[in-house]
Amino acid sequence: MLRIHFTSQDMQNIRVARRPHPLWELVCGVCRLTTRQGPLEFGHWRRSVQDRLVTDTRARRALLPLQTLIPPLGYIPDFLTPPGASGDLSAGLEEVRATSRTRLTHELARLAESRPLPSWVSALDRPGTRTLRSLTRALELSCRTLLDPYWPHIRTAVGDDVELRSRTLLGGGTFALLDGLRPLARWNAPVLEVDYPVDRDLHLEGRGLLLIPSYFCWRRPTALADPALGPVLVYPVAKQPLEIVRASRDGLERLLGRTRTAVLTDLACHGARTTSEVATAAGIALPSASYQLGVLRDGGLVSSHRDGQYVRHWATSLGLRLLDR
Repeated sequence: MLRIHFTSQDMQNIRVARRPHPLWELVCGVCRLTTRQGPLEFGHWRRSVQDRLVTDTRARRALLPLQTLIPPLGYIPDFLTPPGASGDLSAGLEEVRATSRTRLTHELARLAESRPLPSWVSALDRPGTRTLRSLTRALELSCRTLLDPYWPHIRTAVGDDVELRSRTLLGGGTFALLDGLRPLARWNAPVLEVDYPVDRDLHLEGRGLLLIPSYFCWRRPTALADPALGPVLVYPVAKQPLEIVRASRDGLERLLGRTRTAVLTDLACHGARTTSEVATAAGIALPSASYQLGVLRDGGLVSSHRDGQYVRHWATSLGLRLLDR
C-alpha cells in the first residue's frame, strides 16, 4: 500500500492533469505490451502494434531499449516521465534529453539492482556520447507506433475522466475528489491509502499532488519512485469501448440490447463501479442505469453490494464468460 500524507496546505494544492501525459502513457503502454494484461481492453491495440512491429524494422528497433528500461514489474527510472510532458511530447523529450548525469547514474544504478542491464545502458550517463539522444529518439518513434493511431481515443477517455473529476470537485470539494478515487484508493483523512504493489509512505509536505489520469495505466495507480520529486499519482481511467469490443459484440447486443451490453462491458473492464459511474460511462441517465443494472442483476450477470453511502456493482463470472473475458 502507498500512503500519501496530506497537510492542510496540500489539500489546497491538488491538481488534475487536463490532458494525457504522452510519456506516462508510453511507459504504461510498454508494460501492457509486455505483460499481455487486459485482453478485452488492450487486445486489439496489442495485435495492431505487433503487426506494425513485424513489418517496421525501425519501430521494432526503437522499442527494444525501452523494454530494457521499462520492466513490467518493479522499479522504472523516473527520468522517463518528466512533469513537463503533460500534454506536450516535445517538451517531455527535451526534459529527458536534459537529464543530469548525477540523476541518470543514480536511477540506472537502482534499476541495475533488480535486473542485469546491457552495456549501452551504462553509457547513458557518460558525457560526450549520443546514447541519451538516441534514447529520446526511440521514445519519440515508439510514441508514434504505440500511441499516435489511438491518440484521439486516449484523449477522449482521459477527457471524460477529467470532466467527471471536475464535477466531483465542484460539487463536494477536495475531500470528495479524493474519496471519488475508490476503489483504487481510500481517503482516510489526512491520508490517501492507495492500492500499490509495495508498502511505502509519501509525505507531501506542502507540495500538493498532481493527479494524472491515464489510459494505459492498469488496475492500480502508480507514482514516481523518488519521494523528492514533484508528487504525482497516475491512475487508470474508465476505458471507452475498443474496436475489438465493438467488432465482437454484435451478437451479444442482439441478446441483451446495446445499453445493457455497454453496461456489462464497462463493469467487466473496470471492476466495482457505483451506479453514477456506470451511468457516466454508458452515457445514460441515472434512473436508466439503475434499471439496466437491475435487469442484469436479475439475470445473474451483475452483482451489487452496498459500501457505505454507495452501491457498487461488478460483473459476475457468468457475465464475464458471456463477454468471453
